[in-house]
Amino acid sequence: MPVFDLVVKNGTVLTMDRENTVFGKGVVGVRGDRIDYVGPPTRETGDAGDIIDAGGGLVLPGLVNGHTHAAMSLFRGLADDLPLMEWLNRYIFPAEGHLNADFVYAGTLLAAAEMILSGITTFCDMYLFEDETAKAAKKAGMRCLVGEVLYDFPSPNYGTPENGLIYTRNLIEKWADDCLVSIAVEPHSPYTCSPGLLKSANELALRHGVPLIMHMAETRKEIEEIRQKYGKSPFDHLASLGVLGPHFIGDHCVWVDEAEMDIMAEKNVAVIHNPESNMKLASGIAPVPRLMEKGIRVGLGTDGCASNNNLDLFSEMDTAAKLHKIRAMDPTVMDARTVFRMATADGAGAMGMGDRIGSLVKGKKADIIVVDTDKPHLTPLYNPYSHLVYAVKGSDVVHSIINGRPVMRNRQLLTLDLEEILFETGKLSDRVKRRPL
Repeated sequence: MPVFDLVVKNGTVLTMDRENTVFGKGVVGVRGDRIDYVGPPTRETGDAGDIIDAGGGLVLPGLVNGHTHAAMSLFRGLADDLPLMEWLNRYIFPAEGHLNADFVYAGTLLAAAEMILSGITTFCDMYLFEDETAKAAKKAGMRCLVGEVLYDFPSPNYGTPENGLIYTRNLIEKWADDCLVSIAVEPHSPYTCSPGLLKSANELALRHGVPLIMHMAETRKEIEEIRQKYGKSPFDHLASLGVLGPHFIGDHCVWVDEAEMDIMAEKNVAVIHNPESNMKLASGIAPVPRLMEKGIRVGLGTDGCASNNNLDLFSEMDTAAKLHKIRAMDPTVMDARTVFRMATADGAGAMGMGDRIGSLVKGKKADIIVVDTDKPHLTPLYNPYSHLVYAVKGSDVVHSIINGRPVMRNRQLLTLDLEEILFETGKLSDRVKRRPL
């Protein structure tokens, strides 16, 4: 029997551990679904059932996409250049009223292919028919944290809000022991969910020990609406309901003031920053540097393809770094290594998965990607973090391993038939085009 099931060798290994340890000519050895060795080459690392040669490139933890609506890949470009509320109420919500399970499954397979090809190994999803999202992720071999979106109004999947909670509970129980799929409880937002629904959702999350995830403080209009309804800011409102805690993840968090940030820090909530979607919808710029100063956990997300319009987390890193520099008029803000940690170790921590993924450390799950740096736009290479944030593209990822299993090798998907996915989603997009909105 070989010592390792899989070895990734001949690359610069950025572990993203607490010390940001780097091995210039490093090796990652895998046994089963876990990392068993990280360091310089040894006699034992030459004894493996499978060997991936990084070719002098960068060996990295798989990227963690902290916020997506995967099946919305089929709505890419459907209604661009509109404000968030008009975009949601006139186009997205009506289109989603016609959704079915097959549509979500196909759209998620398309998103999974895009994400694997750009180095994402884990994604967090909020959408409808999320059992289909879980099935598609499982087929793709991707790690995911998914939850059915809950609203006060009827859903085309489960009907009433009460049934939504039952559907979510069933998801938690069905996928409880899966090695790749985890479930969260996911009310849409404070402006689409009543206090009663938010409390019930929180009770469900706490009972099962899963995250509670919600869109938060995304637009000024949302802030005004919550203040008119409840006389409080969004985070103050949730604090009064008793639903905040370390299990809570807020997506966006653009319009939060110092008092709210103090509440967020006190309750140890996490935040997922989605700069490209916030820019495209002109929602605003989240105060990420200030959130970090207060010790709040912050990860990075792409949001869905209908508001971004891609799932390339390298592009998102580049945007995040530059956006906050120009806002602060300070080029030292959001340095490259900090931003890369948002897409790896810190993003995993924000999602409550930092004990399993996000860094190349012995005992963690073997989610590994390799970036080919032998390219004009990546030459010369002085600082790998700088290249990863400011120069690397998703298409530079050449190998991807999830849970110890190669899912892409030399840019070829191993778990998905891309030609078939493109054919099927092409037929579904024709249906979307024919439907009046």
